[in-house]
Amino acid sequence: MQVVTSLLHLQPNCCNPNKNKLLSHRLICWCNKAMSSSSNSQPGAFTTLHETVTFKQEIKKSKFIAIAGHIPDQQFANSFLSQVKDPKATHNCWAYKVGDQYRSTDDGEPSGTAGKPIQAAIEASGLDRVMVVVIRHFGGILLGSGGLVRAYGRTAAECLKNAPTRFVKSKVSMGVEVPFELLGLVYHQLQSFKVEDINQDYETGTEGTTMVTFKVDFDQAESLKDALKNHCSRELEFY
Repeated sequence: MQVVTSLLHLQPNCCNPNKNKLLSHRLICWCNKAMSSSSNSQPGAFTTLHETVTFKQEIKKSKFIAIAGHIPDQQFANSFLSQVKDPKATHNCWAYKVGDQYRSTDDGEPSGTAGKPIQAAIEASGLDRVMVVVIRHFGGILLGSGGLVRAYGRTAAECLKNAPTRFVKSKVSMGVEVPFELLGLVYHQLQSFKVEDINQDYETGTEGTTMVTFKVDFDQAESLKDALKNHCSRELEFY
C-alpha cells in the first residue's frame, strides 16, 4: 500500500478546500476497495455455513469432536479457534478455507494425518469461508497414520455433511457524486437494487452535489451504474 500512503500525503490545495475534501474522499474510497480486494478472494458468490455445527464420535476409545463454523476472513480464524478449542484435549487440529487461501495444522499428531484430511473434507464439501476444528481426547489406543487420517477426515466430513448452509454474494463498495435535485431518483434506484450501508456527505463533492456511498452485490454493480445513467438527466461520476 505504498502508493496509497504517498497519495494521502499530497500537499493540500490551500486555495480550494472543497477540492481537497473531494480528493480525500476519492482516495478513501479507492483505499477501501484496494484493501478489500487484497484481504479477500476476488468478488463472487459462495456457499458457507449458516451456523456453527458439531459432530462427535468415538474411535477405539478416543473421542473426536468436530466443530465447524463460518469465518468471514483469515483474521477471524484465530478468534474462532480460541472460542472452540479445548485446552484439556490431547489435540486441537484444524483447517480452514477462505477463497483460494487454505491453512491447516496437525497440532502434535504425525505430519499430514490430521490437518490435511480436515482440509480435504472442506474441499469436498464445496463450502467456502469455513473453518473446522477437530478435537481429540486420546483413549489409550494408537490408531496409526492411516487410522488417524480416516478418523480426522471422516469426523470433519460428517460434521459438514448435513450442516445448514447459506448462499452469499460478495459486496463491492461504490460512491457517486449526485446533484441535489437528483437525490430522489438516485435513492429510488439504490433501493430497487437493495444496496446496503448507504451514507451521504453534503460537505464532500463539488458545489451543488453530495457524495453518496454504498455497497452492492458484485454482479449488480454495472447494472446499477447503467440504471442510474438511464434515469438521471445529468451525467454522474462514480468511484
